[in-house]
Amino acid sequence: MDWYVDSADHEALSELRHEFGDYLRRHADDGGDIEGSQLVFAELVNNAAEHAGGPMWISVDWGGEHPVLTVWDLGGEFDGSNLAMPDGSAERGRGLAIASALAGELELAARRGGGTRTQAALTVRRPPQESADPPRRTSGVLPDMEEAGAAGFGKESFLRALVVQLAQELERRHGPASAEEAVAQVGTNVGSQMEQEYRRAARVAGSLTAEQLAECYVRLKHAIDGGFYVIEASEDRIVLGNTRCPFGEAVTKSPALCRMTSSVFGGIAARNSGGATVVLEERIAVGDPGCRVVVNLGTAEMPAHGHRYLAPADA
Repeated sequence: MDWYVDSADHEALSELRHEFGDYLRRHADDGGDIEGSQLVFAELVNNAAEHAGGPMWISVDWGGEHPVLTVWDLGGEFDGSNLAMPDGSAERGRGLAIASALAGELELAARRGGGTRTQAALTVRRPPQESADPPRRTSGVLPDMEEAGAAGFGKESFLRALVVQLAQELERRHGPASAEEAVAQVGTNVGSQMEQEYRRAARVAGSLTAEQLAECYVRLKHAIDGGFYVIEASEDRIVLGNTRCPFGEAVTKSPALCRMTSSVFGGIAARNSGGATVVLEERIAVGDPGCRVVVNLGTAEMPAHGHRYLAPADA
C-alpha cells in the first residue's frame, strides 16, 4: 500500500491514520499488537509532518512475516543516534522514541537531495493460513475441453465447472448429506432474489397463486437455460417436467446439485403458501430421461420422502 500526502493537509492525515487502522484490522492476526502498530504509524507520520513539512510518501510492504512501514519526507535530516525514550521534559524526539520502543526495528537514513527515510518493522503478523496443495485430478475434471472456444473457456463454462466441482468436493470431504445441505442453503437464498425479480417483472403483489408460482419457476429456469414446463398447477400442488438441466451433462457428476432446484422451488412456495414439500420424482442427474418435480403446497399431509420447507418467521 502506498500513499502520497501533503503534511499541511490535516484532514488527509487523519483519514490516512484511520485507513491504516482499518487495513490492519482486516489483515492482522487478532492476537497481535494492532494498537501499538497504529501508534507507530501515527508517530512516524506526525513526526515527518511536524519537523519536515511539505509532501511525504508512505508505504507499507507486507511481503514478509511483519509489515514494513516506510515514511519519506523532504525536510531537514534527523539525528537518529539517540532514540532512547526521553524524559517528561524533552521537547523533541518523543514520537521517534515511542515508535522505537513499539516497533521491532526502526531505521533513519538521510536521503540524497534532502529529507529523511524512516523505516519501522511493525510487530503484527497475518493470521496463520493452512497451506492447501491437493493432488491434481486427471479424470472427470471440468470444464470439459470441448467447451473451450478460440479464446479459451467462457464465463459460463467456468462458473458451471466451479459450482459442480465445489459440490463434488463438499461431498468427498463431508458426505452427500452435507453437500446437499450446503446446496440447499444457497438455493434458498438465490430463490428469494429470483422471486423478487418475477414479482417486479409481472407486477405482482401479495401471495403468489399456484399458477403464478408455476410461471415463476418456468421463467427462472428458462433464464438459466433449463427446459422446464408445467404439467399441472392446482391449489394443492404444482407438477413440472424438464428436458434440459442448466448444469448440462455435468450434473451427472454431482447429483447433489438437484437440491438447488428443490430449495429454490420449495423456498418460494413456502413463502407464499405457508410451507411446501418438494419431491424430485425423476432426475436427469441419476439417469432419468427427464426431470419430474412435484411441489406440494401448504403443510397438511405432506409426503414423508420429500424435502420440507417452511415459511420464514417474518413472512
